Amino acid sequence: MAKKRMSLRRDDRCATCNADLPAGTTAVWDPTARTVTCLACIGVDAPATSCLGLPVDVEPSATEAVALSEIDTGVAGASARKEHARRQAKHEAQIEARWGTGRIGRIAKALSDDPQTTRAWKEGAVGEERVAEILSERLGDQTVLLHDRKVPRTRGNIDHLVIASSGVWVVDAKRYRGKVEKRDKGGWFSTDLRLYVDGRDQTKLVGGMGWQREAVITALGDEAVPVHCALTFVGAEWPLLFRKPLRFGDVWVSWPGKLAELIDRPGTLGENDVERIARLLAGALPANRA
Repeated sequence: MAKKRMSLRRDDRCATCNADLPAGTTAVWDPTARTVTCLACIGVDAPATSCLGLPVDVEPSATEAVALSEIDTGVAGASARKEHARRQAKHEAQIEARWGTGRIGRIAKALSDDPQTTRAWKEGAVGEERVAEILSERLGDQTVLLHDRKVPRTRGNIDHLVIASSGVWVVDAKRYRGKVEKRDKGGWFSTDLRLYVDGRDQTKLVGGMGWQREAVITALGDEAVPVHCALTFVGAEWPLLFRKPLRFGDVWVSWPGKLAELIDRPGTLGENDVERIARLLAGALPANRA
């Protein structure tokens, strides 16, 4: 794939001089190496093209740079972190109500573990943050990542939206331990494929992707864009032999690195389409804030 000049959609660093390149900066993207190079390192003083054969004499308009920075990409795990903090504060308040705020109360809080339901929110936030980090590293500036999106008129949220050439990806991140596998629980003449993680039936997670997909389709309105769904597990185990993602109907089940490969497949959306769709979804499904 050829190198091309573009306005960065996120903060990055020049692969040559290591200079900081804020979102909106014009630089050269290398899709093979997944690196960016600042214009100074490719020779901005060249009259027409740089040593890479790229035009360097036309700067992007101020409107273009502002448009890129206006997309609120959100913060991965923000709402999960907020809920964990709320539950932790409630738990500590209960301890203080019983033991007071003095020395005994402080000791009681130090010796008391958070309930599992509270710890689960922290684990979820860590999982979302890790998925965001991996996807950002693997996909670079060819895609736009939106994190922790509110769904209007519901209490639910969408962990990640990835807008790429291959379409819009609705990603639900989970930090689970144990082996991920597909089991057929049907009888002799029927098929009943189930998702198991650490020996427990977690097929409900697949079903939970349905309302998220519908929320995205509604937000897209008249835009004819492919919408894909994926469950991605952080910290889980996958078979060493024949290691491949699973699929349940329209839902992919994978680890983050493999998911990045699926997202990065060639598709029908051009760079301008990706930008337009990202802006549309960022407005219709706003970011949660901690």
